[in-house]
Amino acid sequence: MQEIAASTQALHSHAHMLSGRVQGKFLEMISCLMQPRRVLEIGTFTGYSALCLAKGLLKDGKLHTIEMREEDASVARTNFSRSNALEKIILHVGNALDVLPGLQETWDLVFIDADKVNYINYYQLVLPFVRPGGVILADNVLFHGQVLRQPVTGKNAKAIDAFNKHIQQDGSVEKVLLTIRDGLLMIRKK
Repeated sequence: MQEIAASTQALHSHAHMLSGRVQGKFLEMISCLMQPRRVLEIGTFTGYSALCLAKGLLKDGKLHTIEMREEDASVARTNFSRSNALEKIILHVGNALDVLPGLQETWDLVFIDADKVNYINYYQLVLPFVRPGGVILADNVLFHGQVLRQPVTGKNAKAIDAFNKHIQQDGSVEKVLLTIRDGLLMIRKK
């Protein structure tokens, strides 16, 4: 994991998108506590968070992860091949809005960390397939503090603000904001 983080920091122009050690440990702990059979990650990047989430998978568990950019998917593939979780990870390359409808799974745990303007779309696509008691984690819900400033400006900050308000009004879930890194919203389906 240290090698993946160091390599991403050294070689990727958007290295700030890496989950990092503290958030990675949190993802690992949630996965280990839940012992999921099926995990979905929207936004693979270089594979760091997927490997953290895979640590708690049951023996027959699978993690599906979706990455839009082929270059990042290729790096993630290499990182997965160096791990002991390779057989448990299924990497999909493409637009998550196109990939998600084809996945016929019931999700125990979902991690959303992709393009911010589609967070509500991702949420609406996956929520019906999350089992009761299942958890969705949404990253970057503080969006560098920009959602706390009024008026909220910028396309991504506005999208995250709308997502946060959408979740706040959804009575079918319980939710809590965790101030880890750039904000994680933990959403539990009732």
